[in-house]
Amino acid sequence: MEYTAIMARQLREVYLNGTWIATNLKAQLADVTFEQATKKIGDLNTIAALAFHINYYVAGVGQALKGGKLEIRDKFSFDLPPLSSEEDWENLKNQMWEDGENFANAVEQLQEEQLSNAFFDEKYGSYYRNIVGIIEHTYYHLGQIALLKKLVTHND
Repeated sequence: MEYTAIMARQLREVYLNGTWIATNLKAQLADVTFEQATKKIGDLNTIAALAFHINYYVAGVGQALKGGKLEIRDKFSFDLPPLSSEEDWENLKNQMWEDGENFANAVEQLQEEQLSNAFFDEKYGSYYRNIVGIIEHTYYHLGQIALLKKLVTHND
């Protein structure tokens, strides 16, 4: 199996449908309500803010992989647009699932030899480093979301 296929599968597992760690992002967020997603606990990020943050990179890098430009910037990665309803929260989640699948598809379309190439600029490292980094980043914040979910549902 090619590395691009492996990485695409890993992205789908953490984002959409895997159980390698007994859960995935979609499963964790499935029953989170708008109120729970936006509930602030101390100075911690909200579930909604973390979900947006994860997807900011998935969507941005996914778009770049499809032939676009790398236009995302770290300083904007927590700029969650205001959510004011359950519908807004559901729309964010649906956008995430679409962006996750689009990202995985874009990774599958890469040529194996591209993985060692510079990712738009030498300072960003290789394609491989960035794709694996997004998978790892998603797992990292998925853990935070799981803990926050326990906190906000325990207090309901």
